[in-house]
Amino acid sequence: FVNVRHEQGAAFMADVYGRLSNKVGVCLATLGPGATNLLTGIASANLDHSPVVAITGQAGFERQHQESHQYLDIVKLFEPATKWSVQIKDSQTIAAIIRKAFRTAKMEKPGAVLIELPENLATQMISSQPIHVTPIPKTTPTSQAIGDALTLISQSQKPLVIVGNGVIRQKAAEEITTFVENLKSPVIHSFMAKGILPKDHPLNYFTFGFNKKDEVLPIIEESDLLIVVGFDFVEKLPKDWNKKLRPILHIDSLPAEMDEHYPVRGELIGDLVETFKTLNKLNLISISWVPSGNLKEQIRDLYLGQKEDQSLSIENILTVIEESTPENTIVLSDVGAHKVSIARTYQPKQAGTLIISNGLASMGIAVPGAIGAKLASPEAPVICITGDGGALMNIAELETAKRLGLSFIIIVLNNDGLKLEEQMMEEKFSKSFGTGFGNPDFLQLAESFEIRGVRPHQLNEFEQVLKDALNQTNEVTLIDVIQE
Repeated sequence: FVNVRHEQGAAFMADVYGRLSNKVGVCLATLGPGATNLLTGIASANLDHSPVVAITGQAGFERQHQESHQYLDIVKLFEPATKWSVQIKDSQTIAAIIRKAFRTAKMEKPGAVLIELPENLATQMISSQPIHVTPIPKTTPTSQAIGDALTLISQSQKPLVIVGNGVIRQKAAEEITTFVENLKSPVIHSFMAKGILPKDHPLNYFTFGFNKKDEVLPIIEESDLLIVVGFDFVEKLPKDWNKKLRPILHIDSLPAEMDEHYPVRGELIGDLVETFKTLNKLNLISISWVPSGNLKEQIRDLYLGQKEDQSLSIENILTVIEESTPENTIVLSDVGAHKVSIARTYQPKQAGTLIISNGLASMGIAVPGAIGAKLASPEAPVICITGDGGALMNIAELETAKRLGLSFIIIVLNNDGLKLEEQMMEEKFSKSFGTGFGNPDFLQLAESFEIRGVRPHQLNEFEQVLKDALNQTNEVTLIDVIQE
């Protein structure tokens, strides 16, 4: 049990803990404002398909029919933001509800569940015991579907593999790597699937899904079949990346969502590990092709910057992180202008070690998310990167981290404003309004929480600070990076 400083922080911690631990993250809150404070983090977990169970209090039955202190219909509020939202109405149903809640949260596609416990039931003693936990059954595609899929692939000349968050979620990176190495066709990743292919893998054509300067889109347009694996529409709607209506081979845990820009010609539905184990035993035809126009080098040059100066640009910072950290390092991105840079530039060394809030894209996830990551993976170095706006949304959780004796690194990109909003306004109106604000001194703020705070002024200073922080075993380090 971890007592936190704000319920939103609890939900973000449960989200990241659920993603990394292969368990269900659980968060608790009281009725009324405690429950509503959970909502943003719960909605974020649900859209990013992270398994979370939220348990909240509620007013007793005797006062739910009238205007009453701290009473809101929490179940109704949470219904659009969860897979299942339920009030316990009979204490004897608790065992069944708990088991269903955890099973629902874990089942593909995972997500968030709300259980609401009214006060008048909370004090009752019950005799029922927890219901036995059984594994969720795994399904595999039919032999007919697999045969049809192999025929569809063999008829193509330029297939392209698109991997999404489901591959990370189902831990199918090894199996799909074998598949693409047999196929020998290019592979691109969504933001949330980065790390499935190593940075230097010859088939890795990096990341797609950007609103601007998406250099990968010409590969999609040149292909004649898109093999889309574990991709969630919330990652990026097909209308933004399949404007040429290339045919789709859909491989996922659930049937494809119907969309005119997602023209399905074949489907393999089932557990991704088992599906690709089956495919990899068969005679898959190799279809080696290279996108025209020296595209890989162009993407590498534009996406993966090299340190050319001592400036503390986000690209330089990310390059230092890549060079200085071990393979199991977990990097979390808050939401802001830096998120796009991280999604484009940073290449994790292992699948599942880059955490991005993408579905709801909620600011404030970085600091509490780092706590959840460290609790889930205590042996892994954890680095969260946040803007000054996102950092201050849940900065109180530094006390939680200090109390727990955790060790991780917070990089605050400090520019006294909301940079993403400023950029959008400048583009549309040639000026910005209301995007600037004042900040506290982050070093003094760190000191007030009794954690280490440092402010490097050049890249070589940042590199040394980062290496020192990675060697800390029981201390949070806040690195204040002033950005012009």
